[in-house]
Amino acid sequence: MKRRFLTLSMAFALIILGDAEMVNAQKSKLYTAANKKVTVYVTAKGTDDRMKQMGTLTFTSNPQPVETEVAIFVDPSKTFQTMLGIGGALTDASAETFYKLPKDKQKELLTAYFDKNKGIGYTLGRTSIQSSDFSSESYSYVKNNDVSLKSFDVSHDKKYRIPFIKEVTAAAGGKLTLFVSPWSPPGWMKTNGDVLHGGKLLPKYDQQWANFYVKFIQTYEKLGMPIWGLSVQNEPMATQTWESCLYTAEEERDFIKNFLGPTLYKAGMAGKKLIAWDHNRDLMYQRASTILEDPASAKYVWGIGFHWYETWTGAGMNFENARLVAKVFPDKKLIFTEGCVEKFDFNRLNDWALGERYGLSMINDFNAGTVGWTDWNILLDEKGGPNHVGNFCFAPIHADTRNGSLIYTNSYYYMGHFSKFIRPGAKRIVSSASRDKLLTTAYINPDGKLAVVVMNKTDENIDYSLWIKGKAAKTTSPAHSIETLVVE
Repeated sequence: MKRRFLTLSMAFALIILGDAEMVNAQKSKLYTAANKKVTVYVTAKGTDDRMKQMGTLTFTSNPQPVETEVAIFVDPSKTFQTMLGIGGALTDASAETFYKLPKDKQKELLTAYFDKNKGIGYTLGRTSIQSSDFSSESYSYVKNNDVSLKSFDVSHDKKYRIPFIKEVTAAAGGKLTLFVSPWSPPGWMKTNGDVLHGGKLLPKYDQQWANFYVKFIQTYEKLGMPIWGLSVQNEPMATQTWESCLYTAEEERDFIKNFLGPTLYKAGMAGKKLIAWDHNRDLMYQRASTILEDPASAKYVWGIGFHWYETWTGAGMNFENARLVAKVFPDKKLIFTEGCVEKFDFNRLNDWALGERYGLSMINDFNAGTVGWTDWNILLDEKGGPNHVGNFCFAPIHADTRNGSLIYTNSYYYMGHFSKFIRPGAKRIVSSASRDKLLTTAYINPDGKLAVVVMNKTDENIDYSLWIKGKAAKTTSPAHSIETLVVE
């Protein structure tokens, strides 16, 4: 009787413990670093090392590290969000620049970005609905005052952008998670009569503008480009010299629940992922709470998109706001929808700060709960464009159209330390540094391999141990470097 009572008690305890804890407990028992090897890939300042394989490490027993050791503690039994993908924007500027390159360089670029074996394996893409600042000109898909949208035509995109997206998709293995964003409705739909300089959508055109998104998605999909999702408006709090349109949080909420959401559903597009905000981290909690606390709008919203340009004020990146949104609204996703280094200068193409900005943001964004990370233009020319308002910026790869060459900045390699080794479907796991001089995040991939990213922004080499469940592998993080440690 006593033995049976204990068995029943244990059964009840397991029920109380809950499914999630049981799974974690089982994983904890199953995962061991014994007999596993660690392959280290490094990109480091002052060297030629660019995602260079540096050999393998082995684990030895180390049950209790001491405080004088530097360690990265990884716990594969504790999992968080699932990786959607990592990638960049397929803009008019990128497409136009791509077709100015010789054929061999076009092939090289596609391989460099989208081949998961020979390149860095991008799987996520973004493109614009109509023109953006990174177009050679402003344009619309409809004629002025065409309320019925009968003149809707994407012929402009067929010259560069659509062929480019198709080549990218083929290079990515035939599948690309592509989402789309508008920079502005046509000028005649707006309060200022202009696609540029902010202004707002006129209420009398709310339904026509909602119909416009559906038209765009249907047209692109008929042309062979599946659309995974869409954002409501790029940077809805910024009056820009380029294409822009303003929404307060309440206005975006009401447009979603009264027009865009219902219109998507009526068109059979309930499965498209709708992204709200699509602007900087500074106001993202205020925007998210306004939209998501209203069940009528929240039901249409898949997640909150954000950018990193809150730094324009001189402040740093506000990762805490992203963490708060993830914590308060756990049923919604976070996705980084745009980031680039602004104020292009050809003489800065080798500046190590370019890559370190990407590494800092990506590690902190993923640790805050972000499921996808999208760079801005994947390719720009030697001037940081083309851009029809002179807003020239950096990209991870630049084409020098004067001689047909490609210039790889270190931001390409910094992004690659994530996108190549952390694949869609990977689960983020605990990765904790014992010193704040090292930044880290880690994932367990669908194939069971661990990918641990370690970044060192300091001027010193730092010896540390990768510690997993009583086993440790010793290595060194070079000054101003990023490493990916693959455990298998």
